[in-house]
Amino acid sequence: MTDDTAATAVEYGLILSLIVLAMVASLQGVADMTVGMWENVKGKVLGASTN
Repeated sequence: MTDDTAATAVEYGLILSLIVLAMVASLQGVADMTVGMWENVKGKVLGASTN
């Protein structure tokens, strides 16, 4: 009988790290879109306030 506990823990760790990397990448994309949106709002507000 073999003990596969350590191998299973390593596999779960690798899966978890891939999930975290995917989450970080998607959050970075959302952050970039949000910054772009606020830059657009800033431009419109500044354009409206100079008129």
